[in-house]
Amino acid sequence: MSRPGLRADSSQFTLEGEPFQILGGSVHYFRVPKPYWRDRLLKVKACGLNTLTTYVPWNLHEPERGTFNFQDQLDLKSYIHLAAEMGLWVILRPGPYICAEWDLGGLPSWLLRDKDMQLRTLYPGFVNAVNLFFDKLIPIVKPLMFEEGGPIIAVQVENEYGSYAKEEEYMLFIRTCLQSRGVNELLMTSDNWEGLKYGGVTGALKTINFQRLSFGAIQHLADMQPQKPLMVMEYWSGWFDVWGEHHHVFHAEDMLAVVSELLSRGVSINLYMFHGGTNFGFMNGAIDFGTYKPQVTSYDYDAPLSEAGDCTIKYQLLRNLFSQYHSEPLPQVPSPQERRAYEPVVMRQHLPLWDSLHFTDKPHRSEIPLNMENLPVNNNSGQSYGYTLYETTVTRGGTLDSMNNIRDRALIFVEREYVGCLDYKTHKVTLPESEGERTLSFLVENCGRVNYGKALNEQRKGIIGDIVLNHSPLRGFNIFCLDMKPCFIKRLTNSAQWKTDFKSLALPGFIQAKLHVDGSPTDTFIQMPGWGKGVVFVNGQNLGRYWFIGPQHSLYLPGHWLRSGENQIIIFEEQRTNEKIEFAENPDHGKTIDVYKLPFCTLL
Repeated sequence: MSRPGLRADSSQFTLEGEPFQILGGSVHYFRVPKPYWRDRLLKVKACGLNTLTTYVPWNLHEPERGTFNFQDQLDLKSYIHLAAEMGLWVILRPGPYICAEWDLGGLPSWLLRDKDMQLRTLYPGFVNAVNLFFDKLIPIVKPLMFEEGGPIIAVQVENEYGSYAKEEEYMLFIRTCLQSRGVNELLMTSDNWEGLKYGGVTGALKTINFQRLSFGAIQHLADMQPQKPLMVMEYWSGWFDVWGEHHHVFHAEDMLAVVSELLSRGVSINLYMFHGGTNFGFMNGAIDFGTYKPQVTSYDYDAPLSEAGDCTIKYQLLRNLFSQYHSEPLPQVPSPQERRAYEPVVMRQHLPLWDSLHFTDKPHRSEIPLNMENLPVNNNSGQSYGYTLYETTVTRGGTLDSMNNIRDRALIFVEREYVGCLDYKTHKVTLPESEGERTLSFLVENCGRVNYGKALNEQRKGIIGDIVLNHSPLRGFNIFCLDMKPCFIKRLTNSAQWKTDFKSLALPGFIQAKLHVDGSPTDTFIQMPGWGKGVVFVNGQNLGRYWFIGPQHSLYLPGHWLRSGENQIIIFEEQRTNEKIEFAENPDHGKTIDVYKLPFCTLL
């Protein structure tokens, strides 16, 4: 007879027929460079956790409709095998929506090409896409399920649907998606206190998400599910950051007191995050509860393992606590990885944005402005991330009014001379008067799609409606897709006519520098004092965005992305430069604020 998997048939979980308390931690494979997976999971195990949880980001696994990627950095199968090798169980959270402070909550932006799209509902266009994704995903993870000898002991149905709750039948559809494809492990749902009312589904165990200890919340969950085990699926070990505000910290002692209390009451727990990692590239999400706020590149989260994988004081305190729940001594903690501050490097060459345009796909001609998702690029899956350049001609100056149709931020140029910036707060800019036809350019940045809340269907980016000049809508656009994929950066490197005369430095533009590494490369942090806003690429890898407004003032550069000898750094900078790029051994997350001192409503 086969051994029983995770069961929730009484007030305590059982696994293989024995009482089991889940001591879990979230580490997202897509936020950690693959060469570091082993180190991070060894540290999970050494801390005394018995379970790994991870989301699955649909947008990365199906970047274009019908094109799937489960290789290399996205090799989910290898990641779960590695967890099993470490002796960790796995709770898989395959979405399709994951929140996660990730662009559009992990939903692919090509879904928004359909103007009537209703995400996270039974809208046929959404249902069909989910079915095709699960047709690919589930056969990959099914052999890794407990019943087949694998480590996956539970699967989460969707994510925090109670906070969205548009259609009662939707959760049933997602549950059926899993079960009809052969997922027989314990199913769970995950919601905050408010969402518990609406987010469950028959046949799945409800779990709760919170940070502050609330026996009311725990009791509420117990009352909803008498004689069922209690689990906090997301115990928030820290919090995420947004541009222009402070770095959130959650003091170790405050966190430990809550975790200790929960465990002593027999509650199962998953630390979200145990190790946050990084929103490399353009993958950060945003929040919008009346004001749009994009999240920063670092997903350090003030978690027990830092962004670069360091064991923090939280880690040490948790390890001491978890060791009490093990009869055997815990494995040794792997030694810290070396980091170094390389010598500063100076700018060597530059390329104005305008000179890079012929290395993009040919521009799309459109009478009206088109949002990036509906551009006929990327095999008709549209543009997902990065910048989009819109150009048209004008014959007069006057008041340019965005009508709040810029998503999310646009630099405005007349004849390639900067005249102003439009965003959610600034809707108007004055264009200078002059005779004859002139080129008017809008460099629009998608700063990150909202990942949580009711606004998911309104996340089209670029220019999403008319822009008017002296009350007349502009027409006749050439639209360039600047998603800055590796192939574009490679074309720039190999074929562009880079300039070395810095007296003629024109921004926005690309700036090239070289970093020479003696011996084996190690991790480091890039710092950009005196620079404005932009993106850093090292050996073709997009490290993410920097922005002088902070709080984040450093970018994590994994040593595995460097090589011994010469390394190429390319910076796309919008508005101002410093002649050098600096390196540091430790990150600069900016000014801090204690999450316990914030009213809870400001966090969500």
